Amino acid sequence: MEKVRKELLQGTLDLLILKSLSTATLHGWDIAKRIALVSKDRLSLKQGSLYPALHRLEGRGWIDSEWGISDAGRSAKFYKLTSAGRKQLTTETEHWRSFAEAMASVLRMEELL
Repeated sequence: MEKVRKELLQGTLDLLILKSLSTATLHGWDIAKRIALVSKDRLSLKQGSLYPALHRLEGRGWIDSEWGISDAGRSAKFYKLTSAGRKQLTTETEHWRSFAEAMASVLRMEELL
């Protein structure tokens, strides 16, 4: 059961990051802030999971990075989606929607039987 949870969490984290980068080039802190804002603080990414995920996604060729200056005037690594990342975002989104529909069906079990 724990392995399933970890795989689900990791897949969800990838989707959250890819979706965040689909609208803008962002540095890590802004990715976390955007996800928290859009989810009304129901989802929060810790640095200990965010940055390894960014490195993993970059290693897979789904995102690219370059150094720049943040709004705060500090040096920061900015991430952007690659074309392979856009394809992966589509795939991940389709998988998540299918999973969510299946879960919704199970939760409505009494209505469906």
